Amino acid sequence: MTSQPAFTPPPNARAYFLDTSRGAFAVVDHPVAPGVEARGTALLLPGFTGSKEDFTLMQEPLAARGYRTIAVDGRGQHESDGPEDDESAYARGELAKDVLAQAEALDARDTPLHLFGHSLGGQIARAAVLIDHTPFRSLTLMASGPAQISDSQQQRVKLLRDALGVMTMAETWEAIRAMGPPEEVGGPARGIGGQDLLRRRWLGTKPAQLLATGRQLTTEPDRVDELAALPLPFHVLSGASDDTWPVPVLDDMAARLKARRTIIPGAEHSPNADQPLPTAEAVADFWDSVRETGSDEGSDA
Repeated sequence: MTSQPAFTPPPNARAYFLDTSRGAFAVVDHPVAPGVEARGTALLLPGFTGSKEDFTLMQEPLAARGYRTIAVDGRGQHESDGPEDDESAYARGELAKDVLAQAEALDARDTPLHLFGHSLGGQIARAAVLIDHTPFRSLTLMASGPAQISDSQQQRVKLLRDALGVMTMAETWEAIRAMGPPEEVGGPARGIGGQDLLRRRWLGTKPAQLLATGRQLTTEPDRVDELAALPLPFHVLSGASDDTWPVPVLDDMAARLKARRTIIPGAEHSPNADQPLPTAEAVADFWDSVRETGSDEGSDA
């Protein structure tokens, strides 16, 4: 694909379409900072109604710690193409295979490749490693729980799905804004760039993607035991409060995974937006521990 994504990336980063065996995906690729030893690469998956731009404030501090990061719009999300009406294209297994194709296309064989997923992106990342964990050195789940979302957020998703059944994306945008937050489920996710970018990425996202992934969020089974059986280091990171998956639910999931557990003070469901610097530092600390010891120990809770 020769065209370029419309988003202007931060300094030193590059926005382009990553060609894979399953199509092209819009990414923001931030290299390691000049003069810093390269320590690894990470693939960053955004949440429901989110996009690659959600990670912008984390990418520079991660680059300063030696990590190249590639934030990606999933199939049908913001600047990545996908069918308007065919929900089957957004089945969880299909989205997981997309992640594996992205990892293969990055050709990061000479450096550890870490997988990082926020909210819905965490559940897609989980599905990907359950198909094949071997491309990845670790998995970080940020504000992403073991099964379906909370009852209150399920109601918000239902409202969104009902609205999409009778309104256009533009009409739904206005209706959701009238409802106010939430930031992640049932309304535009928090992000940089103000209302213009939020509206543009909402209108760029395919309705079928929102319908299919919204349904998945309300029906996702608990697959933590399957995940725990994999030979991967895990990191469960969240804010100090979360309406989508309550913090005690995330604590329990971390214990079941024997994962590093990090809670970011002053953050809620989107630590990447609420507290990007301490979030980036916690993530880099985890990746460093994996690189240096071959496993992870301890908790930052």
